[in-house]
Amino acid sequence: MAQVIVRNIEDDVIERLKLKAELHGRSLEQELREILRAAAPLTVEQKLALVDRAHAMTSRRTQHENAEDIIRADRDSR
Repeated sequence: MAQVIVRNIEDDVIERLKLKAELHGRSLEQELREILRAAAPLTVEQKLALVDRAHAMTSRRTQHENAEDIIRADRDSR
Protein backbone atom coordinates (compact mmCIF):
# COMPACT_ATOMS: atom_id res chain seq x y z
CA MET A 1 0.00 0.00 0.00
CA ALA A 2 1.07 3.56 -0.63
CA GLN A 3 1.65 6.29 1.92
CA VAL A 4 0.75 9.95 1.59
CA ILE A 5 1.96 12.90 3.61
CA VAL A 6 -0.29 15.94 3.84
CA ARG A 7 1.38 19.01 5.22
CA ASN A 8 0.06 22.25 6.71
CA ILE A 9 -3.33 21.04 7.92
CA GLU A 10 -4.94 23.56 10.25
CA ASP A 11 -5.05 22.58 13.93
CA ASP A 12 -8.83 23.02 14.13
CA VAL A 13 -9.30 20.63 11.18
CA ILE A 14 -7.20 17.99 12.93
CA GLU A 15 -9.19 18.45 16.14
CA ARG A 16 -12.50 17.99 14.31
CA LEU A 17 -11.16 14.90 12.57
CA LYS A 18 -10.04 13.48 15.91
CA LEU A 19 -13.54 14.08 17.29
CA LYS A 20 -15.11 12.33 14.29
CA ALA A 21 -12.74 9.42 14.75
CA GLU A 22 -13.64 9.15 18.41
CA LEU A 23 -17.36 9.22 17.61
CA HIS A 24 -16.84 6.37 15.12
CA GLY A 25 -14.66 4.40 17.53
CA ARG A 26 -11.62 4.67 15.28
CA SER A 27 -8.13 6.08 15.42
CA LEU A 28 -7.41 9.28 13.53
CA GLU A 29 -5.49 7.26 10.95
CA GLN A 30 -8.41 4.85 10.44
CA GLU A 31 -10.81 7.77 10.16
CA LEU A 32 -8.65 9.45 7.53
CA ARG A 33 -8.43 6.19 5.55
CA GLU A 34 -12.21 5.90 5.58
CA ILE A 35 -12.67 9.52 4.49
CA LEU A 36 -10.24 9.03 1.60
CA ARG A 37 -11.84 5.72 0.59
CA ALA A 38 -15.28 7.37 0.51
CA ALA A 39 -13.95 10.28 -1.58
CA ALA A 40 -12.11 8.12 -4.13
CA PRO A 41 -14.86 6.75 -6.43
CA LEU A 42 -15.26 8.59 -9.72
CA THR A 43 -18.57 10.25 -10.52
CA VAL A 44 -20.42 9.46 -13.73
CA GLU A 45 -19.30 12.82 -15.12
CA GLN A 46 -15.66 12.05 -14.32
CA LYS A 47 -15.90 8.63 -15.98
CA LEU A 48 -17.43 10.21 -19.09
CA ALA A 49 -14.65 12.80 -19.16
CA LEU A 50 -12.10 9.97 -19.14
CA VAL A 51 -13.90 8.27 -22.03
CA ASP A 52 -13.94 11.54 -23.97
CA ARG A 53 -10.23 11.99 -23.34
CA ALA A 54 -9.52 8.43 -24.56
CA HIS A 55 -11.59 9.06 -27.71
CA ALA A 56 -9.68 12.27 -28.38
CA MET A 57 -6.40 10.34 -28.21
CA THR A 58 -7.59 7.86 -30.86
CA SER A 59 -7.36 8.91 -34.49
CA ARG A 60 -10.62 9.05 -36.43
CA ARG A 61 -9.20 6.80 -39.14
CA THR A 62 -8.53 4.01 -36.65
CA GLN A 63 -12.00 4.29 -35.15
CA HIS A 64 -13.69 3.62 -38.51
CA GLU A 65 -11.34 1.02 -39.96
CA ASN A 66 -12.56 -2.55 -39.80
CA ALA A 67 -10.41 -5.56 -38.92
CA GLU A 68 -10.27 -6.92 -42.47
CA ASP A 69 -8.82 -3.66 -43.82
CA ILE A 70 -6.19 -3.59 -41.08
CA ILE A 71 -5.15 -7.19 -41.74
CA ARG A 72 -5.07 -6.61 -45.51
CA ALA A 73 -2.95 -3.47 -45.11
CA ASP A 74 -0.55 -5.34 -42.84
CA ARG A 75 -0.21 -8.22 -45.34
CA ASP A 76 0.27 -5.80 -48.25
CA SER A 77 3.04 -3.97 -46.42
CA ARG A 78 5.23 -7.09 -46.23
